[in-house]
Amino acid sequence: MTIRSKMKHVLYMLTALGMLLYALPMISFDSGRGWVTLFGALWALFAFLVVGAHLHFLLGVDAEKKKQLERVRKAKLREWQMKWSKERKESRSL
Repeated sequence: MTIRSKMKHVLYMLTALGMLLYALPMISFDSGRGWVTLFGALWALFAFLVVGAHLHFLLGVDAEKKKQLERVRKAKLREWQMKWSKERKESRSL
């Protein structure tokens, strides 16, 4: 992961946090407003999801998953290669 990529995600996360800090005191969560309350709650949820997605990327969870999936893929490839070589030997002996 490059420094530029990390900085981009930090900037986007800070922007989303800034919007949350600015907007949350202005959003009315009163029960009498109906659509306004629903919009405010959904907007805040979306902003928290954006922050969470950038944190997920910055903490490197994706990189760990990719490494683990790559290990599994290589292990399966080795198994298939052993199986294919065994099948070739058996077909040659026939």
